[in-house]
Amino acid sequence: MSVFKQAVLVQGNNMSVVSYNINQQVGVISINNPPLNLLGHALRDGILNAITAAQNDASKALVIICEGRTFCAGADIKEFNQTPKAPSLPDLIAAVEASTKPVIAALHGSALGGGFELALSCHYRLALSSAKVGLPEVKLGLLPGASGTQRVPRLVGAKAALDFMTTGTPISAAKALDIGLLDELTEDNLRAAALNYAQRLIEQQANCRRVSELSVDSSSYDADFFAEYRAKLAKKMRGQKAPQCIVNCVEAATQRPYAEGLNFEREQFMALKQAPQSAALKHVFFAQTQAKNGAKKYQAQVVSDQTVTSVKRVGVIGAGTMGTGIAMCFANAGLQVTLVEINQQVLDSGMVMINKRYQSTHAKGRLTQVQMQQRLQSITPTMDIQDLAQADLVIEAVVENLAVKQQVFKQLDNICAPHAIFASNTSYLDIEAMADEVKRPHQLVGMHFFSPANIMPLLEVVQARRTDNATLAAVMAVAKAINKTAIVAGVCYGFIGNRIYSKYLREANLCLIEGASVEQVDRAMFEFGMAMGPFSVADLAGLDIGYKARQTLSAEALGATKNYRVPNLLVEQGRLGQKTGAGFYRYDATTGKREVDQQVMIWVEEAALAEGIQRSPMSDETIVKRLIGAVTDEGNQVLNDGIAQSASDIDLAFIFGYGFPAYRGGPMFYATQVTAAE
Repeated sequence: MSVFKQAVLVQGNNMSVVSYNINQQVGVISINNPPLNLLGHALRDGILNAITAAQNDASKALVIICEGRTFCAGADIKEFNQTPKAPSLPDLIAAVEASTKPVIAALHGSALGGGFELALSCHYRLALSSAKVGLPEVKLGLLPGASGTQRVPRLVGAKAALDFMTTGTPISAAKALDIGLLDELTEDNLRAAALNYAQRLIEQQANCRRVSELSVDSSSYDADFFAEYRAKLAKKMRGQKAPQCIVNCVEAATQRPYAEGLNFEREQFMALKQAPQSAALKHVFFAQTQAKNGAKKYQAQVVSDQTVTSVKRVGVIGAGTMGTGIAMCFANAGLQVTLVEINQQVLDSGMVMINKRYQSTHAKGRLTQVQMQQRLQSITPTMDIQDLAQADLVIEAVVENLAVKQQVFKQLDNICAPHAIFASNTSYLDIEAMADEVKRPHQLVGMHFFSPANIMPLLEVVQARRTDNATLAAVMAVAKAINKTAIVAGVCYGFIGNRIYSKYLREANLCLIEGASVEQVDRAMFEFGMAMGPFSVADLAGLDIGYKARQTLSAEALGATKNYRVPNLLVEQGRLGQKTGAGFYRYDATTGKREVDQQVMIWVEEAALAEGIQRSPMSDETIVKRLIGAVTDEGNQVLNDGIAQSASDIDLAFIFGYGFPAYRGGPMFYATQVTAAE
């Protein structure tokens, strides 16, 4: 017979955020704080009240379960810079584990961060098979600061714990069960399964299995393990402090009693919380959140006579490197893609390229055979542009020539349905001039993907003068669906990213001709945190790309010849970068290994002489200051010109498109921090 008692423990926004009832000897603590059940003060206080009250009532086991779409998805990041209110999350977690009655966490959705640490403090953990769990604090420049670094290794061992926490990537419930983070899975009806699990524990007179009382399995690490793991992270997560601190904490878990390890974790957490990297990564987090809400922003501005196109069928024109990568982006999201190419050989090669990429991902265990086949079947290759008649969105990725792109859009205008949106993948060309050639200029945008398109997360959505909000809302929505960080740019040469990056490259060339070496400039920027130095990037991309782009510019736009004399000279010598075996560097024909080429420096000195420049040594610090200064100066001009909507959009562009270190927050944020420090 069911015994039912309910008491609303905490009220917030005219609804209960925590309620408690007893159902057949099982005390059920229900959390209802939509949309993410974040562990703000009201929630913590309510759970603690329920746990405390339950110690003296008729219940024999307790279940913590959440309403809505997910278990607690973490701490409330808005409270990070506020004066803490009791109970803190560590206080709550200690109280849950100290319960004299078994506590079961019933998980669904995404149990992340502090939410999963709360689950780890429970004595047993049950989850829907569709759930995910994770400790993503490292992505905010932090570590799990509410016992996560001490509990996880006690459950799964040192290596599995570090792999889990230093990546910050959530894992499936099945994997969590396999490694020991969960105890049971259920396919559906989580509440019923949790109550049933609790009844079984009551019948078995199960004890309160406290993770804090366990020891880390000594077979999961040896004398060299932590040093080797630190060295691996130093390469993989170069420059980042939080991953190394996580290693420190897990090592402490193997050497110290739980209470001492917990104190050490708190010290490390507080040090990271007050460090510049955490501030920078939180800035990036909020900037990304703002960008992801772009569709809602433009949806709200749609007027009554406009309709936002729901994109289900996508056309991509051009089966080269970019076109195939773009096609994969949409296939990966489950959309139907028609890939058009006028050359059968290029089309066949493009499909082979797509197949190879998917095979590589499958071989790495990131894609099942079924998923791979589904994605391949989502892409229909064709040489008939008429096959795009029913497409909702068509993206051209043909040769970077304005006249060719204009001709493509003229054709599409007579083929596609009236609702279809047209987009150009151009890196530099005038979107307005393309819009002039169609009868639906309000439905034409730029969608500038970065290469390789199926991997790089950045997407510049270029808004022309006549592009309407319904089109922007649709494009921003599909950008979110294909998991891109999308920023809206105005029309100018190079838009946001390439316009600013061109000034970065120009300054690199100036540093070179004025006294630095190729290797020094690259080293200085790499050690600053850039993914690659500017000359290494230029060699990878191909020096001919910039050369051809410069040929389209006026003398005024080109500026002084010293800005580009050296790269022009290299191209004219047939040195186009890696693809020809030589550019700023020379590349081994067999291994592809980069080698410093002294001949380049001879040419640099000759170029300086021709320009009347007296070369002189410069420090790495000067190089970094000049190159980042060039970026921020042009970034401010881009803002003043109305090309970028916010400084944070520029930060996102450089982090996700050009390899700027996220732990520095992006160039605009970094500049404000440097100015504040001075």
